[in-house]
Formats: sequence, C-alpha cells, structure tokens
Amino acid sequence: MSIIEPKIDVLLDRTDNDRFLLCALASKRAHDINDMMRGQRDRAIQLQTAVEIARAADTKPLSMAFNEIARGEVSHDPESIDVKNH
Repeated sequence: MSIIEPKIDVLLDRTDNDRFLLCALASKRAHDINDMMRGQRDRAIQLQTAVEIARAADTKPLSMAFNEIARGEVSHDPESIDVKNH
C-alpha cells in the first residue's frame, strides 16, 4: 500500500519530518472521523436515509485524515509531546 495523494513529502513537512508524529496524528484524527461517521450512520438508519449512509462510507477515515493534515487543518502542540518517552 502506498500514499499517492497527498504526497508523503507534504505530510512530513506538516509534521516536522517526524514520521511517527505523522502516524500518531493521522491515527487520532481517523479515529475521530470514524466516531463521527458512526454517529451519522446511526442517525441515518434512524431516519432511514440510505443516501447519508452511502455518502459517509464514500471515503475512508484515514484518507480523510491525511488530506486534512496536508491542508494544514490538523496540527499538534509541540509542548504537549513528551520527548523523553517519545
């Protein structure tokens, strides 16, 4: 598996060339997106609207997270990272 878009160089630039930080940010954001999508699916099932379910399942959460990181919409606070245990 490889990342085609966004380019890995762009993603690494956004995370100070720290691939472990990139993985942590993408994982956390994808988890948040997945939780939001699960909520939309539950609501759509209650409303019985298949269109909302299909729309939510169109893009994978990790792909959405990488795109948000590349656009600069996801960031981190360097002060909150424990460098000694990182």
